[in-house]
This record gives sequence, C-alpha cells and structure tokens, in this order.
Amino acid sequence: MRKKLTLSENLLIGSLLFGLFFGAGNLIFPLELGQRSGANITLVTIGFLLSAVSLPILAVVATAASDSESLFDISRAAGRKFAYFFTTLLYLTIGPGFAIPRTATTTYEVVFEGNNSFYNSFGLLIFSLVFFALVLYFSIKKARLIDTIGKFMTPLFLILLSFLLVLTIFRPMGPVGIKPPVSKYLSNPLAVGFVDGYNTLDAPAGLAFAIIIISNIKDLGLTDKKIMALETLKSGVVCLLAMSVIYAGLAFMGGAAANILDEYENGAVILSKISAYYLGNLGHILLSIIVFVACLKTAIGLVSACSEMFEEMFKHRFEYKTYCIIFSAISLLIANLGLKQIITLSLPVLMFIYPISIVLITLSILSILIGKRKFVYQVSLGVTSVFAFLDFLKASPDFISKSDLVIKILDIAKSSLPGFDIGFSWILPAILAFIISFIIDKKRTIN
Repeated sequence: MRKKLTLSENLLIGSLLFGLFFGAGNLIFPLELGQRSGANITLVTIGFLLSAVSLPILAVVATAASDSESLFDISRAAGRKFAYFFTTLLYLTIGPGFAIPRTATTTYEVVFEGNNSFYNSFGLLIFSLVFFALVLYFSIKKARLIDTIGKFMTPLFLILLSFLLVLTIFRPMGPVGIKPPVSKYLSNPLAVGFVDGYNTLDAPAGLAFAIIIISNIKDLGLTDKKIMALETLKSGVVCLLAMSVIYAGLAFMGGAAANILDEYENGAVILSKISAYYLGNLGHILLSIIVFVACLKTAIGLVSACSEMFEEMFKHRFEYKTYCIIFSAISLLIANLGLKQIITLSLPVLMFIYPISIVLITLSILSILIGKRKFVYQVSLGVTSVFAFLDFLKASPDFISKSDLVIKILDIAKSSLPGFDIGFSWILPAILAFIISFIIDKKRTIN
C-alpha cells in the first residue's frame, strides 16, 4: 500500500481541484467586494478567501477522511432522512436553484452590457433560451465536444485575466481603497467578507463533487483514509494558492474599477467594463467568447451531475434525460429573474445551508479520531440547522423578514445570541451541541 503521493501527483490533483472549483461565475463576487469595500478591502478580501477557498478544500478533505462515496453517503452518518433532505437541498442550490441560472445571467451581462438594443428583459429571454437549449443538448448527449473546447478556453481565460491584472497594476484606473466603504463593510469587515464567500457556492459544491477527486486519488494507489485526507490537503494547497491569487487579484481590480464607474455595478458588468477600458471592442469580444464557453461548460456539468444524482438517489423514478429537461427548464425560468435578483434570492438559502455544510465538514474530518457517531451528528447538525434558520429569516425578503412574528423572533435572537448581526449566531450553539452530545454518546457507549 502506498504511503504518499509524489510531488508531481500532488500538483496534478491540485490542478484538478482548481478545475473543479474555478468557474467564470465566481468572478463576479470578488470584483463586487473590491469595488464596494473601499478602505477595508484588505480585511474583506481575507475573510472572503477563508470561506471561498479554504472551505471547499476542507470539504474534499472531509469526504476523503470519512471514506465516503458521495454527498448522500457523507450525510447518511446523521441518518437517511437527513441525507435525503440535505443532499436534495444542496444539489438544488448548486444546480437549478441558483448556480446554473447564474451561469446564463453572468454570461449575458458580460456579453451584452452596454448594448442598448439587446440589454433588456426580452434580450435576456432570447439569450437564455439559446443558452439552455445548448445546455440541454450537450447534457443529454453527454457529448465531449464542449469539454474539449473548455480545456482550451480555461487557459485562455486565465491568460486574459492575468493580462488585465497586469494592466491594472501598471496602468491603474485609479487608486485602490481610498473611497469609503459602503455601509455593509463599515464594521466587522473580516466576518462580512467571510459571509460574502458563501456566494461562490464552492463549499457545498466541494461536498457534492469531492468524489471526483477521491476516485482519482484512489486510482493513484492510495486506500487508507487518513493518508488520503493528508494527501488531499497537501494537493489542496496548490489549489488554495492559485485561487487565492486570482480572487485577491479580482478584488484589487474591482477596487481600481471603482474609479471608472459612475455607480456600483454587479461583477459581470465590472469585468466587461474593465476589459473594454483596456482592450476596447476586440478585448470585449474575446472576453465574451471565453466567458460564454466557460459558463456553458459549467452549466452542462451541473445539469449532468444533478440529473445523475437525482436518478440514483430516487431509485430511477425518472430517467436521466427527464431530469436534464426538468433542471434546464427550471434554470431557464429562474435565469430570467436577472443576475441581481438571483443573487438576492440566493442569500437566505446560503445563510441556511453554509453553517450546516461547515459543521458536516468538521464532523467528517473529526470522524478520523472519533468515528461516525450518529447521535453526535444528529444533535450537532440539528442544533446548527435551528440557528442557521434564524439567519435564513434575517436574510429573507421583506415580506418574510418584516412580518410581525419574524421581527419578534429576530429581536430575541439579536439580544441574546453573540454574532447574530454578522451571521455567526450558530457557531457557539454548534460547538456546545457537539461537546455535550459527544460526552453523552461516549457514556452511553461505555455503559
């Protein structure tokens, strides 16, 4: 049995991790926080990196540590009912609920921003119809053409992005970090940046797609779960460094772009305007093509992954092709809400699902030492879910968050729970739930 991977194998797995997490859709959030965080850009960016980069890698490590075959398998430690609930919720979130529609709207914003004749709701409808027709076709066919194109487009995109970053450094659009931050970033910038990282959806995605990485590590001859977890972590450092450089660079670009924008824009518009500012129409056309293919490839992968998971999880109630049609149709409808509205509506769900994901990742890593204790999983995840639901209510649209009952509940939570204002009210209860449930379960085991 092999004891470790070679350096070249670690680099290979690291690059595979990078390919798994890097998508054009993730560009929009560091650009936005860079634009809006002003003088607090450094702390906000560090917080963003902690959740947007570290958590996804730990999710893959957790899957390896718990010797799990899928998200359903890793969740089943808390019982089958929880596994069905959480797997369904997570795949809908990283699938047709938010992530897949976001690929279409991000592409549309990059390609058509500034085009007065097509930059409207009708233009979005026509574009999204074409986009999801292609997604459906390639998903059903499981064709390799788009993957082949994607292999060339990702390096091209990184080259273009690096070129824009170099231009931003040596031909700056203006000083970075001298404008006052918007109200959101005035206090607790590190914590707010951490919560902003939720928008990437990469930690839940890491739980869902870690099996791809694990299977590749097993193919290299590793079988012991402790060794696999350690080697996954070592490989993850490669991905962590690459993603951190890209995200930090994007935040810097967003901060500099604040000097050429009349008002605060979403990240797709910022990227489009930066490209046009430095490279003119030719640069914008090249960027549009690359982002289109990158987002199309991501959408196809997500539709396929979700369809395969639901077909397997629900015992072939519907066939793969039917799920592809359903998820593509739902994604089409949600995409036509527009990028800004999708991000706004996704926030409450992310505030609920991320704490659960973080606790599940932590428990899975600890399972190396304490084993998969069902009672500990159930209590820890159950308590976390209750307090995460409070964050869900707080981040919900006004018709929910401003209702009389919810206001009373949130007022009590605000006055009694540390960290509630910044979305961290679940941390202390989760730690206490873990400690108490572990002590009880260990005593039960001894007796």
